[in-house]
Amino acid sequence: MRGYYCPLQGELKMEIQYLKIIEKIDRNGNLRSTRNGETRAIFAAQMRHDLRLGLPILTTKSVAWKIVVAELLWFIEGGKNSPVPYRMSNDRFREILGYEAGKKTIWSHDEGKPEWQAKQKFATDCGRIYGAQWRNWNGEVDQIANLINLLRKDPVSRYMKVTAWNPADVGDMCLPPCHGDFQCFVAEENGVKFLDLHMVQRSCDMFLGVPFNIASYAIFMHMIAQVTDMVARELVITLNDAHIYEAHRKCGAITTQLARTPGAMPRISLNPDVKELDDFTMRDIEILDYHPQEKILAPLL
Repeated sequence: MRGYYCPLQGELKMEIQYLKIIEKIDRNGNLRSTRNGETRAIFAAQMRHDLRLGLPILTTKSVAWKIVVAELLWFIEGGKNSPVPYRMSNDRFREILGYEAGKKTIWSHDEGKPEWQAKQKFATDCGRIYGAQWRNWNGEVDQIANLINLLRKDPVSRYMKVTAWNPADVGDMCLPPCHGDFQCFVAEENGVKFLDLHMVQRSCDMFLGVPFNIASYAIFMHMIAQVTDMVARELVITLNDAHIYEAHRKCGAITTQLARTPGAMPRISLNPDVKELDDFTMRDIEILDYHPQEKILAPLL
């Protein structure tokens, strides 16, 4: 191991688990030629983190948490007000971020692919990705509303599952979902309801994508817990095809990150007046005491 043990939080800290997985892939991952470059990969790694210890946003490099929050709010909206309802609009993502028209977002790369643009229903259409499936599965099921209803009325239900992977719609997406589904679990102890969440990720770009996904689901859990009068507890993430790109190794990004030591985890602050998931805005979510090390640049593939 490369010196990134944190004595105060030890193995409970998700960042340490994340770094160990990257190191394992770097040393022993299976070398593969994929649609967008060579990778080294392992299958079905898992990380677990108790959110009561702090918010698991990486500190060994800077994660743009406001973009994470904006993307999450965009997903929760589900594209309901797009030019074609329940198709995700990159322009709407720009609006949530406060970007000027035409400014690149993290979705511009996939939304701008020529093969996808031939399928678009309107300018900046990203298709039936993530939020469109969460809020309008097969044109009729609002999975998020169903989840919140079950958490409030039947918290021991085993039906509290949301999926973004819709085989019938995969061809109508600028990028099929990397984080495919999640399920919630509630445990009541001494009158307090604790919320756990397990997310399964199909394709896991460990350097660029996974840090966003960790932060996003941790924030999402706190939001769900607030509107259902629970306490966010354990976040579990299963990483199926967990990979690092050879391009990220060759540019030195992986080595640089593995040489760094994690810092203290930040805290999340939510506006306590928000009682419904759909009512959260950028102003209602703040990350406090976040002091990451500097950015590490690497190409988006």
